Amino acid sequence: MYFLPEALDKYIVDHSEDEPQLLQELTRETYQKVLQPIMLSGPYQGRVLSMLSKLISPKSILELGTFTGYSTLCLAEGLDKNGIIHTIDINEELEDFQRKYFNKSGFGNQIVQHIGNAIDIIPNIKEEFDLIFIDADKPNYSNYFHLVIDKLKSGGILLSDNVLWHGKVVQKLNPKDISTKSVLEYNNLLKNDNRIETIVLPIRDGLTISRKK
Repeated sequence: MYFLPEALDKYIVDHSEDEPQLLQELTRETYQKVLQPIMLSGPYQGRVLSMLSKLISPKSILELGTFTGYSTLCLAEGLDKNGIIHTIDINEELEDFQRKYFNKSGFGNQIVQHIGNAIDIIPNIKEEFDLIFIDADKPNYSNYFHLVIDKLKSGGILLSDNVLWHGKVVQKLNPKDISTKSVLEYNNLLKNDNRIETIVLPIRDGLTISRKK
């Protein structure tokens, strides 16, 4: 989803950091071989994720929603040299695809893949995290928040993708639209939880940055 005029959006992209070659290759192969390639973060948002990770320089990252690994690699660019990123995805068919690019990136030894339901996996990861990125199934966003908030270190950053949900958050709600309802509830949760401070950025489909106090 693009909320800016096309010409202005293009200008912003053209004057931002270029997409690395490896991620260009990952994108091409995703579009050739994987269903719903639109789920990729894309070059501009990827550079945003990379920049935020570099500013934080996290020693530990948790990502919910790996897909083909694009956002994982963007976040890994800012990892501390001894840092670890745990990434969770429910689609076991993508595991080898992800690992191929993780190993080509040079971050392979720092990326731990988890395949399965994030709600079952998160409680079994005993680490605390400097950075958490939520970009999985929207109906579970609030459930994910409750599972990860105590694993986020004080001063840590929670990133949440798709929080504008194609602009549907300001449209009349269809009672049958569970995803939009869930995103609305999640956005209210972030706004009102006094453990965090939150700002919504109109980047692509909406990206929220929440800092744990």
